[in-house]
Amino acid sequence: MKLIRPLLFHFLLYCATETLGVKIQSVPGVNSEGVIQTELEKTVSLVCQSDGDHESQADEELVWKRNGAAISLTEENKKGHSSVCVTPIIYEDNGATFTCHLSKNATVTASVTLNVTLEEEAVLVLQCDIWANPPVFSVSWKLNGSTVDLLAGGFSVTNDGLTSRLTAKKMKKSLHEGTYQCTAESPIYGGHSKQFIVAVTEKTLKVPLMPMIAGLVVVCLTALLAIASRWDKITKCCK
Repeated sequence: MKLIRPLLFHFLLYCATETLGVKIQSVPGVNSEGVIQTELEKTVSLVCQSDGDHESQADEELVWKRNGAAISLTEENKKGHSSVCVTPIIYEDNGATFTCHLSKNATVTASVTLNVTLEEEAVLVLQCDIWANPPVFSVSWKLNGSTVDLLAGGFSVTNDGLTSRLTAKKMKKSLHEGTYQCTAESPIYGGHSKQFIVAVTEKTLKVPLMPMIAGLVVVCLTALLAIASRWDKITKCCK
């Protein structure tokens, strides 16, 4: 009996450990550092499920958060298996951390972070929410600590009182990569800033595969038809 109790204790401990766990699966996949690489206008699908025995999974209620803020879920999307879809991907999703945890135990958690990459010649749009009462009296944009050079970088800034947008129509790695900072100054609340880290990759040459295949098929068929039409002459020459 002395040998059975420790074994039974370890078995129960193992079951409890298996039940109290969550894991996140994603499309596209997540790397070993918990980062999902994606691009603008793409879709990221996240699925969280309790990682334990099958019977307990169906009863575990799950909670999703984005950067610490709760995501609203339907009741049928909470128990044991919960999905979140991020579409279309915008640049504000860059660096966003999605966390899933058990409702009854927030320490049992799993998380992934989005990394949105931009190609050269893509359109860059950065946005700051600046609504305040009383209104802010100034909004400034900086790139790598210096005031954004609108002319040199081909930037434009718009401000509708609610948001301030910094736009560049054709990005270049040498001009647009770096850390951006938007700062809004309020007469009551002082200055508040938001940062964006923009990584630009070199534009890849995308070869249109289907037109190439179609062209090769046409060339091959033309050659075969030419051979077939002159087959008699070819056979006579070979005799």
